[in-house]
Amino acid sequence: MKILLAGDSTVANCPTHEFPMSGWGAQLAPFTCTWGTVHNFAKGGADTESFRTEGLWAELLTEAGPDDAVLIQFGHNDQKKPHLAARTGYAANLRTMVGEVRARGSAVVLCTSVERRHFLDGRHPGEGPSSDVLAESLEDYPEVVRELGQELGVPVVDLNEWTRHLYLRLGRDGSRELFCHFAPGEHAHWPGGLADNTHFSRHGASLVAGEVARQLRRLGYGPAGEAEPAGTWGMSTTAGRA
Repeated sequence: MKILLAGDSTVANCPTHEFPMSGWGAQLAPFTCTWGTVHNFAKGGADTESFRTEGLWAELLTEAGPDDAVLIQFGHNDQKKPHLAARTGYAANLRTMVGEVRARGSAVVLCTSVERRHFLDGRHPGEGPSSDVLAESLEDYPEVVRELGQELGVPVVDLNEWTRHLYLRLGRDGSRELFCHFAPGEHAHWPGGLADNTHFSRHGASLVAGEVARQLRRLGYGPAGEAEPAGTWGMSTTAGRA
């Protein structure tokens, strides 16, 4: 089977000059290559509208067929455009995408957007990493995806909730290694340094990709009888394959 990915830079194969920056889709193949080949159409800067107007959605649908799965994760860039607000243009575009995938005879899985690593200055009462406070930077976009999953009978892999738990478990300092942070002179492409709390390092992307693969297996993909993944958080898979 093919696993076809639609998304933005947090999913995409990043340019080699940006190494080790990586979207989770670029790290998915090692977890699925024995049962599903990854076809990553995600692009940096894409939203639910531009992904169609630039022809990427049409290319993906051409590749999709029966027994394939299409995973869709947008929100980071839709959020920047008023006409793609979560409950209007964004939701309408996702509904259309789901219908078009089903028309091809493929399964569709919606993914909530991975969270940004934006820790707030305040802390919850208590000590240690669990007292850190993490901003909800995606506003109501993740909740709209959860609602669409229920409305359309589509499984939802809740990467927003999962990544939030991951960052909070690791804490403000421990979660830093999941992203791309370079001091001046440490990276040739960013000679002045970089502090990026949106785009993953290969390590961070691989952790997210591993969780996506585990959730796909829970949905019935992969080798029959494979064990359920352990230690996951916030994954909505009750809707079944769609």
